Amino acid sequence: MDNNQNQNQENNLNIELNEMVAGGVYSNLALVNHSPSEFVLDFIQMMPGVQQAKVRSRVILAPLHAKRVLTALQQNIQNYEQQYGEIKELEPFVLGGNNNNVQA
Repeated sequence: MDNNQNQNQENNLNIELNEMVAGGVYSNLALVNHSPSEFVLDFIQMMPGVQQAKVRSRVILAPLHAKRVLTALQQNIQNYEQQYGEIKELEPFVLGGNNNNVQA
């Protein structure tokens, strides 16, 4: 067995996805904050005409993993647009009120 095959076998990861998590959560707004040691992503569901929104899920990432998520999203968006066409933004991108908070 060469080194490439050996590395591929070592990199296999058995991931468990239970039914509750597999159902996912719907989000139409994300807030991103960071500190020196972590990035916090809050996924929010806003309802039309309602002034209060609920955080549906929070994900806390180390900076390295946040960068890996960014790369994975960029690659997936590129693949999506090649297959289905450009994703057009209907509304302008909004930055939050301070430097540590970005809305998407």
